[in-house]
Amino acid sequence: MNEAIPVSRVTDHGTAKLMPDVDRERAWLLTVDGAPQSYVDLDEPAHLEFEYTRRLGHVLDTVAEPGRALDVLHLGGGAFTLPRYLAVTRPGSRQDVVEADRGLLDLVAEHLPLPDGSGITAHGADARAWLEAAPADSADVLVADVFGGSRVPAHLTSVDYAHRAARVLRADGVYVANLADGAPFPFLRAQLAGFATLFEELALIAEPGVLRGRRFGNAVLVAAHRPLDTAALARRAAADAFPARVEHGPALRAFIGDARPVRDEDAVPSPEPPAGAFGIG
Repeated sequence: MNEAIPVSRVTDHGTAKLMPDVDRERAWLLTVDGAPQSYVDLDEPAHLEFEYTRRLGHVLDTVAEPGRALDVLHLGGGAFTLPRYLAVTRPGSRQDVVEADRGLLDLVAEHLPLPDGSGITAHGADARAWLEAAPADSADVLVADVFGGSRVPAHLTSVDYAHRAARVLRADGVYVANLADGAPFPFLRAQLAGFATLFEELALIAEPGVLRGRRFGNAVLVAAHRPLDTAALARRAAADAFPARVEHGPALRAFIGDARPVRDEDAVPSPEPPAGAFGIG
């Protein structure tokens, strides 16, 4: 068997590297400009290596009865970790993946090809532009995991963007996003405030140390017009190797406090992570 070797390529938005995992035969880590973006095990696509990805997976597991096929729109492609996960956990799902870096799409298609019949379609496009053109009421789930390097681009952080995301979701649809911030959470609180103007139900999944302001880290935002199964989410998040907490209801409203939604004209990218916050050893 040929030994897997690292691959490095300059793409549209940076330098992408695919590095094989020495412990798993056909598993790969994708980094862009040194920031970890995706981890994929081609032999076991249901394996979610990154903790924040596991939390996104918990949401996807609990949005509908197990195995039910869903129409899912993914903003941000990376190495297609979650689309591959859904293709095996919810076979028959129809998934569109929107990735602005066409060079990255080409790299992933070449070295980590999707299996035939996956139901996954890749699109080289800007996430916001795609949302504006997408049909209304066309998605059961919208997954947003868009980072330019280590920051969410400004045009994907405003309440105007949130309106466009809400339009694409069906009445019982669920929005879920990977975000990152640190105390006193000006970015995260503003994101929650914006989605609170559009959705009746909100939840936030993060490690207790992040929520207490001890360190910078990922937080998963969940929004819907219907009750979320926060009990099931909390059980799954608490059982992870790095346990997380699910905030919702009064505790989450207290966390949002007096934060205000951000409009397009005032939008800024998510904060720059501190040195080493998302590094790889």
